[in-house]
Amino acid sequence: MSKTILITGAGSGLGHGVALGLAKKGHQVIATCENWPQVTQLRSDADAGNLSGNLTVEKLDYRSSDDIAHIIEKYAAEVDIFAPNAATGETGPIAEIDVDRVRHVFEVNVFRTLELIQGFAKAFVARGHGKIIPTSSIAGFFTFNYLAPYCASKHALEAVMQTLYNELKGTGVQVATINPGPFRTGFNDRMYDTLDQWYDPETNFTEEKPIRKVQQLFAGPDLQLDPESMIEFMIERIPEEEHPFRNVHPAGAIEDTNAYQKSIYEWVSSPEQAKEK
Repeated sequence: MSKTILITGAGSGLGHGVALGLAKKGHQVIATCENWPQVTQLRSDADAGNLSGNLTVEKLDYRSSDDIAHIIEKYAAEVDIFAPNAATGETGPIAEIDVDRVRHVFEVNVFRTLELIQGFAKAFVARGHGKIIPTSSIAGFFTFNYLAPYCASKHALEAVMQTLYNELKGTGVQVATINPGPFRTGFNDRMYDTLDQWYDPETNFTEEKPIRKVQQLFAGPDLQLDPESMIEFMIERIPEEEHPFRNVHPAGAIEDTNAYQKSIYEWVSSPEQAKEK
């Protein structure tokens, strides 16, 4: 059955592929992009694929209250599924990164995302149906060194969504999350570009070598996966009538996450432990 789906963050990465893929499947898609050049590109891509009849492209800059209000007012009444996908990130040692950088990540990934969710939730509850399914991350229940701003924001989003799931039971509104692992979309690479704007091994006390080691892992060629499988997963899962609350891909990340969560209870805090390298 064809659905009307609004997905944000469609100017690049997973959102771009998912928006086009959902339209190709016959769904009516409203896809938002952060800026006008992205809007132009996505419209051009839709035209090239003969998808313009199924794909409407709008500008939605999460920093703009006017953009947010416009999208809610214009589309909340007609959308079946709201899929907030836009996100940002910062990297660097949490003991040294400027708190304003962390605050910006929370503003986009948590507060502005929640503002949009609230607008659509109100409309969905009023009519007794709808689905809210944001793109979270395995970083919502896993932490990685030097990625604390992003991980913390996704942990917060997970708490919001788990609470929303329980609070909206009985209203007819479905609530779920999509939790990608590390995929080669350029997002991880851009997070490390932000690090180089401020980190200086000559002035910062955190050693550079372990930071660059993690950078090579997350922004390098080895760990990151081909995004096509994640795009296909989202295209199939977002419009489904019934599925789990938490939707992790690749599936192997579930086992890794469970092992990590269990290990936290075994951590030891002591001066001796702190001195270990």
